[in-house]
Amino acid sequence: MRLNLPGIFLLCLPFSGFLSHTAYGSLPTTVEPVTISKPIAITLTLVSNDGKAGSRLALTLKNTGSSPLPATGWRLFFNGGNYASTAASQASVKPVNGDLHALSPGAGFSPVAPGQSATVTISSRRLRNRTDFPAGFYLVFDKDPGQAFPVDVAVDMGDLFEASDRKLTERIFTQNAAVQPIPDEQLTKVFPTPASYQETGQPFVLDGQTIIVSPGEFIPEANFLVNSLVPVVAKKLAVRTQASGKTITLVKNPAITVEGYELRVNQDGVQVSASSRAGIFYGIQSLQTLIPASALTARTGSVQLPGLVVKDAPRFGYRALMMDVARNFQPKSEVIKVLDLMGLYKLNVLHLHFSDDEGWRVEMPSLPELTTVGGTRAYNADQSKSLLPSYGSGPDASNKAGSGFYSKADFIDILTYARDRHIEVIPEIESPGHARAALRAMDFRYQTLLKAGKKAEAERYLLRDLADKSTYESVQGWDDNVIDVALPSTYAFLERVVDDLASMYREAGAPLKTIHVGGDEVPQGVWQKSPAVQRLMASHSTVKSTDDLWYYYFGKLNQIIKKRGLFLSGWEEVGLKKVVQNNKSVWVPNPTFVPEKFRVNVWKNEPGSGAEDLAYRMANAGYKVILTGVTHLYIDLAYNQLSEEAGQYWGGYVDIDKPFYFIPYNYLRNLKDDNTGQRIDQNRIRSREMITEKGKTNLVGIEAPLWSETNRSPAQFEYKLLPKLLAVAERAWAKDPEWALEKDEQKSEQLYNQAWSAFLHTVGKRELPRLDSYAGGFQYRIPTAGASIVDNKLIANVQFPGLTIRYTTDGSEPTSASPVYTAPLPFTSTTKLRVFNSAGRAGQTVTIRK
Repeated sequence: MRLNLPGIFLLCLPFSGFLSHTAYGSLPTTVEPVTISKPIAITLTLVSNDGKAGSRLALTLKNTGSSPLPATGWRLFFNGGNYASTAASQASVKPVNGDLHALSPGAGFSPVAPGQSATVTISSRRLRNRTDFPAGFYLVFDKDPGQAFPVDVAVDMGDLFEASDRKLTERIFTQNAAVQPIPDEQLTKVFPTPASYQETGQPFVLDGQTIIVSPGEFIPEANFLVNSLVPVVAKKLAVRTQASGKTITLVKNPAITVEGYELRVNQDGVQVSASSRAGIFYGIQSLQTLIPASALTARTGSVQLPGLVVKDAPRFGYRALMMDVARNFQPKSEVIKVLDLMGLYKLNVLHLHFSDDEGWRVEMPSLPELTTVGGTRAYNADQSKSLLPSYGSGPDASNKAGSGFYSKADFIDILTYARDRHIEVIPEIESPGHARAALRAMDFRYQTLLKAGKKAEAERYLLRDLADKSTYESVQGWDDNVIDVALPSTYAFLERVVDDLASMYREAGAPLKTIHVGGDEVPQGVWQKSPAVQRLMASHSTVKSTDDLWYYYFGKLNQIIKKRGLFLSGWEEVGLKKVVQNNKSVWVPNPTFVPEKFRVNVWKNEPGSGAEDLAYRMANAGYKVILTGVTHLYIDLAYNQLSEEAGQYWGGYVDIDKPFYFIPYNYLRNLKDDNTGQRIDQNRIRSREMITEKGKTNLVGIEAPLWSETNRSPAQFEYKLLPKLLAVAERAWAKDPEWALEKDEQKSEQLYNQAWSAFLHTVGKRELPRLDSYAGGFQYRIPTAGASIVDNKLIANVQFPGLTIRYTTDGSEPTSASPVYTAPLPFTSTTKLRVFNSAGRAGQTVTIRK
């Protein structure tokens, strides 16, 4: 997962008073310990933002303390992208490591008296959205290097984005205008869309007198159903092995496929049939989506279910969300909510990305340092006891996004909860790159044991060659994040971690089939000057260069994992090798590991990369491939180019339409725009390799990663997760839609518009209202309104039918009491538009200036 953010250069402006600003509530500051005062406050003001000349940010430092801010002897730290620095008369910016940078006063900087301000200007390439602004500021004085002072920051984006925002708002209007009206009674009431669905006109009234009938094998699912229906019938229904009257009956039918089910509703009751517990569970979840959202909160004691016959089974056996809790942490309660959500929409794999450069988030009982050190981000003078602050986490370990981990008990609870919802949790041990948290933790262990005179034990799990002089820089800016794969202690460490994980899975009674070992983004230059590597190359004839260490490492790791009855999963690089083609070094599928049945997440498919077809090439070569393409399935990416949209954009922009129109067996047809949102020339990809019939058998499923660099709270995480995940669930479960199979482009477009409209109606009218309360409620994104000016009238619309647009014309922010937009408005003054859901929660405001 790459992160490319603006480089920043430093210029200087003369002293000024404290600038007026707009509070920037969506950019959290660090947590303030009550015992620490704050010597300065900062205002960031966007001064200019040009595509060619780049941007300039005025950084105003106001002295909020009682002593002068001195001319020298302090550094101001902050997080951001790949910043460059240039010496200036008054200040300079230098990278520290990762995305951490330090601003220091220059020779021309003058002291700042209490209550006064000084302003410097930092410059970068053009900023695209609020994610680009620096964050996590803290101040450290040279005279007291053990103390860091958190700094409050306000951001004023100004009006420099208004023209582009207005243009995009008009484009959103055009997109929304294509949505066709569909009566509620015509909507499919089971979601995701089932393989076969027929309403019969024979409804069933579910109430407190209904009895659940289940054979012993399905009792866990019957009890799950009992608890799920409590909000609807206001009591726990009885579960029996036999009963008459009004019943929900769970039936064993060996003829149905493993995850398939049949659901029948008529005036006498409900019957769910399946061959397995998983199939019964999915039938129950379809029954839940039949219940309108209003019945979940009304507590009337009964609800009418439509009469129907559903015969259903998933398209893919692997339907996954990847949850990154390493870059920024999410609490156990949020993981539990996500598992509830996944279960409802029939996703069956949680890929838990718990380790990376910026954090190790699962306790390993044998190696506690992995979480005591690797699970803590905080400033300390020598940085030996914690990780560097990253992604705006600030200097304080109490920041819940930067620091935190799941204890052994927490993790077992997560595994148990997932098991009961037929969700497999795949743990990821990022290696050999993206491993700084593990490296720093094992360094701390080494130093501690060495001081105790236990040299052999200190070296047992060491992950780096202490004599290595190699220099490198990862995509995210780290210069010390790669494990040395020549060390025997590296493999002792990996065995120890795998065994600790396996033990926790056994204790939870949860399935462990594979270990995901990462394998991505190892930078150039690693291992070049490692004495351990030189010794290995001298003793192993198959290792002729550092490139060969790639195959050596994953070969040994594969043996460790196979010995424990598991198989190896990884990012695409674990199944690739470097070759020279046309005098260029390129990656191609490595035939060596094909017989080992490695399973690979293939994420790289950006237009113009030359790897648009990589997933197909690897599947055709024999690898088991999980489609994880950045262009359509990276749901952490910003929804669109609006300046207020949080999220990265290096891989493009992903709204709910991207995963919806993703065609697994012909996704090259979906590559419509580049990472700036501009349309691409289709001739650039026409020559790419298509999936073969044999290759199709190697496409095991779909996975949507949600990386966490910009998620500093559960609310920010849920904003990016939903509603995009609903389109992922639809595409992973539902059969190939007609529009994807239709070869006539015009007819395909007509069929697509019909399917897209039905999907938006279902999401807007049925599923979003459900998510207001389901599992405690989710803070899903409410879209911005589309707007256009026609004949001096303002016309507005919204992506999801069922949501409400409200407006003001007096400059105030629209509230739930503002007028409802129902028809075109005379455009006589600046108008603000805001979309509200049925619960009264609102999205971002769109301002259309006169």
